This record gives sequence, structure tokens and C-alpha cells, in this order.
Amino acid sequence: MTKTNSGRFFEDYHVGDIISHAVPRTISGGERALYHALYPARHALYSSDEFARRCGLRTAPIDDLAAFHVVFGKSVPDISLNAVANLGYAECRFLQPVYPGDTLAATSEVIGVKQNSSGKTGVVWVRTTGRNQHGAPVLSFVRWVMVRKRDESAPAPQVVVPDLKGVVAPDDLILPEGLNFARYDTAQAGEPHRWGDYEVGEKIDHVDRVTIEEAEHMLATRLWQNTAKVHFDATARPDGKRLIYGGHVISMARALSFNGLANAQMIVAINAGAHANPCFAGDTISAWSEVLDKAETAAPGVGALRLRLVVQRAGGGPFALKGEGGKYLPDVLLDLDLWALVPK
Repeated sequence: MTKTNSGRFFEDYHVGDIISHAVPRTISGGERALYHALYPARHALYSSDEFARRCGLRTAPIDDLAAFHVVFGKSVPDISLNAVANLGYAECRFLQPVYPGDTLAATSEVIGVKQNSSGKTGVVWVRTTGRNQHGAPVLSFVRWVMVRKRDESAPAPQVVVPDLKGVVAPDDLILPEGLNFARYDTAQAGEPHRWGDYEVGEKIDHVDRVTIEEAEHMLATRLWQNTAKVHFDATARPDGKRLIYGGHVISMARALSFNGLANAQMIVAINAGAHANPCFAGDTISAWSEVLDKAETAAPGVGALRLRLVVQRAGGGPFALKGEGGKYLPDVLLDLDLWALVPK
């Protein structure tokens, strides 16, 4: 009787399945320190307890994307261990801050399946929810993954493609209890630009570049306990390359966006996201943003910006995204649509 687990394959997923993911994780200040070393993250709300208290929080939470990676990592052994690629995200909402000392666990519901025309792989949609030690949800997101079939002759399941919202409505954004930017210090945050300084349609070139390193990527995937084979095993892909974890690209883009969006302190929703092309070690990337929308909030001094954050290999033209036929250009790696909170 075998005691090892080769992971789920496409034919193992059925719409309605609820999967409880193993290994809850207690968060410490170490996650913050390693996250800031890897990317490097510089948003003041996550860097300074005193800045966070001035903004109405009890202390500095861990970075929103660090919490995302922890919960995402919990889901990998059950959802994407045998994935070819993680394709996209939707309906992601950050429901409450995660603080050092919190313990996170995750569950996923299978909400869609569709076999690909090749018969070798299929796409699985899941809604993953992370909860703290009190059972309270801290974040929820939908993602879809291309997964290998174990048996290519297995019959294709009935196609179920979920109807997903294209954007989280401003009224559905959840702001942390007590958040207050009335005494926000732009000098400490690093830039003077407030909510009113941004206009819908404005595009921001974040200027800086970074070369993706194999060592950093491997440390990141281990930090988040992400066990997807394509990130670790060079034989898992025909080209013999280890695929860079898409979340690593997202967090690197968030760090690059500080230059021009230093006051976009908290991500409260990810409306949509696509890993347009694969990223590999040695790629040098840059980022740009577009302001898609603006919204008021009920919190004192707090506004929301809807931002498109795009990552491309360096060398591409500024603000390049899609070519003829609406297909992503080959050097575009990430197209992310998010809501962030900004001082007014």
C-alpha cells in the first residue's frame, strides 16, 4: 500500500468539491522581513508600527500580498501540484488585515472544469478562502489553473465555466476597521501624491527595472510552501526550465510600482489578473500602471484607485500591452487589475 501522494490530476476535480488544505501556518515578523528582502517592499503602512497606528490600525499588518502568498501556497498541493500553468485570478477581496501571531488555514471549492481540445490537459476553476485562527475569512479569490490529465483516454467532464465578475464593485470593498488617513504623513510615506492627484486614464511608467534571479524565486516558493512541480523540477517542462512563480512576479511588480504609487498603501481587491506569458530566471522586468477608476470610501481621508498594473520584459515600448487581434504582446508577463487605498 503506497503512502505517497502524486497529487490531483484534471479528472480528479468535480464541481462542488470542497477541499480543506493541509498545514495551517502561524505568521511571524519573519514573513515580513523575508518579504521585504525579496522584493523589496517599501510601503510605509506595512513597514512601521507607528505609521500604521497613525492610520488607525493596532500595528503594522503583514503585506497584503504576503498574506495572499501564504494562502495561495496552502492550496498548491491540492490544486496546482500537477499544473502546467496558473492562468489567472478574479474576485479577490482582502477581508481583514493579517497580523503577526495570526494562524492562517485555507479551503477551496471547485467551481468550474473544462477539458482542453488536446485531451492532455484541462482547466480547473477554484474559489479559495483563507481564514484566521478564529475562523474569520481574511481573503478570498478565484483562480484557474491548467492541469495535466493522469489518463488521456479518460472521458471529458461536462463543461462548467463560472460566471465571474469583471470587477469588484467599490461598495463591495472591505476596509480595515478603524482605518483613518486623516493624519497621513506623505513625507514618511515617500511621495506627495494623493487620491486627487491621479486622473482616470493616467499612465505611470514606474521607471525602475529588476532582473529575476533563480535563487530569489526558489527562496520565495519555499517561503510560501508552494510545491508546484514546474517551479522546482526542471524536468517538469519540455524546455527544461523552471517556471517563475506568478506570485513572485506580482510582488516584484508591486515593489516596482512604489515609484509613482508610494501612497497606494493597501490592496483591497484584485479584480482580474492574467499571466500573459511565462517568466524565467534571467528576465529583466519593468512595470507600468494605468488609473482605470476612482472611488470614494466611508473611511476618513481614504480614497480608492482602480489600477491596471502591467509587467513586461525590459526593452518593450512603454505602455505596450496587446497587438492585433487583442493578443498580449510576447514580452508582456502580467496584466493585473486591482483596487488600492490612497490618502485623500
